[in-house]
Amino acid sequence: MDIYRTFLAIIVSFVILVGYQYLFVGFGPTEPPATTTAAQQDPVVTEAAVKKQAAISNTVVPNPTAAVPAMNAPARDARTLVVDTDLYTATLSENGGVIESFVLKDYKENLEEDSLGMQLVKVDGAEGFPLEFSWGSVAPSNTFYDAGGSNVSFQGNDGTLSMTGRGNGLEIVRDLTFSKDSYLMELRVRVKNVSSGVLQGAAALHQSNLPFRESGPGSQFLFVGPAYYMNESLTEVDSDDYENGPSTVSGPMNWAAYEGTYFICAFLPQEGSSTSMTMETFGDEGVKMQLNSTLDTLRPGEEKVYSYQLFFGPKKLDILKSVGANLNKAVNFGWFDVIAQPTLYLLNFFYGIFKNYGIAIILVTIIFKAVFWPITQKGLKSMKNMQKLQPKMAKLKEKYKGDPAKMNQEVMNLYKTYKVNPLGGCLPMVLQIPVFFALYKVLLMCIELRHAPFMLWINDLSAPDRLYIGVDIPYIGGIPVLTLLMGASMFLQQKMTPTTADPTQAKIMMFLPVLFTFMFVNFASGLVLYWFVNNLLAIFQQFMINRQNKA
Repeated sequence: MDIYRTFLAIIVSFVILVGYQYLFVGFGPTEPPATTTAAQQDPVVTEAAVKKQAAISNTVVPNPTAAVPAMNAPARDARTLVVDTDLYTATLSENGGVIESFVLKDYKENLEEDSLGMQLVKVDGAEGFPLEFSWGSVAPSNTFYDAGGSNVSFQGNDGTLSMTGRGNGLEIVRDLTFSKDSYLMELRVRVKNVSSGVLQGAAALHQSNLPFRESGPGSQFLFVGPAYYMNESLTEVDSDDYENGPSTVSGPMNWAAYEGTYFICAFLPQEGSSTSMTMETFGDEGVKMQLNSTLDTLRPGEEKVYSYQLFFGPKKLDILKSVGANLNKAVNFGWFDVIAQPTLYLLNFFYGIFKNYGIAIILVTIIFKAVFWPITQKGLKSMKNMQKLQPKMAKLKEKYKGDPAKMNQEVMNLYKTYKVNPLGGCLPMVLQIPVFFALYKVLLMCIELRHAPFMLWINDLSAPDRLYIGVDIPYIGGIPVLTLLMGASMFLQQKMTPTTADPTQAKIMMFLPVLFTFMFVNFASGLVLYWFVNNLLAIFQQFMINRQNKA
């Protein structure tokens, strides 16, 4: 049995330390979903196809006798317009009609007292801003849009900003609607041919992003970059797919977005406004995304309307669910979603009562321990019984050391006689592994724990536990008090747990608390808190079993 326990413990350690980040957190599915219809063609398009599509999109068929004025060029004196809601402050420019700044009011950049709100637009404009719109080569993305000298005025809960661009025979009217109490915005772009010739172009909505620089242990292992939801499947696009040139995916997308651990900038194209998305890199970490429509032809006087919804905000599950369009799938718990979502619900439920996520984690841990208590009890008793059989097993091994087959048969008869399951001690551990991984993902990914204080020196449950004493400790900075307590509790638990291992195996098992302490030193303090409380409960349970056996 102890060979199984040792092997399983080493496997669990390896998975947590190395494999888990890539197998379960990873970068999501890299293969696009299979498509069968013309509207759902092969999502991966070669660079040559992209260039061909770009050439088609730039086609202009004017009347050779018609005088077509140039499209409005960007104006140096273009105004910036500030939209202030209960949740964010957005700054837009008439140059391109873009969003130059988007600051969330309820989330700070860091824990410093003078920290500003979380800025979701990290680009400086050299590679473009979010919300650029182009229509082939007729209307470039840097078109000047006149806001008519007016700011956004709210009537009730909603306010609309209307901006107009003219030239090259086109009139483009962009209506952007904001809500005071929602991160969801609506963009309606009306493109009208006001020339006497026929114009052709493909609409494209552009977005340029840099990483949000979110804090949090393990965030370097979590996905950051472009993602989309199509055909009931989430695809988080690996940077390898577009770092050597533009890459295009095609099909009816529910949404396309640039994601971080805690925040997201998403486009939700409405019917007919998008058929593909093109991605490419800029700089070291930048990503350009472009939602493309099909090629449209406008005769004189004709117009085409493109509609989008936009979500710039936190990846908070209940908020994303309220938006619809499966945007909540951006919180990707992977295989453990069936456990992770109820866990997150419990955390928020207890937080609603105690207003402290640390207390919520402790209570959730107690609930999980209570659920597994019966099978853990059986497993620990089985291990205790195995320990009692060791003298008899030693005699059998000595008696039949020259006949392994007979020895194994007698050992199995011994198990049957005393009704002992040699794998009984492993079962509780195996069953708790999915729960641990689900809670790991919740505590690492859910924005609720970002900057959430617990008590004393623990002021951010999404960050590593550190007690700063005025001396900078190499590599770690402060003292990981909670992590050391977790390691000590694991060591005590290991000492109390019955074992049938030989001295070599016993030494390996006693080394695990040290290994786990090093592993957990940079984990979220919320996860360390869970593990520490779970160890204390396991110690209490083992103490009760040991006392019953003595009685």
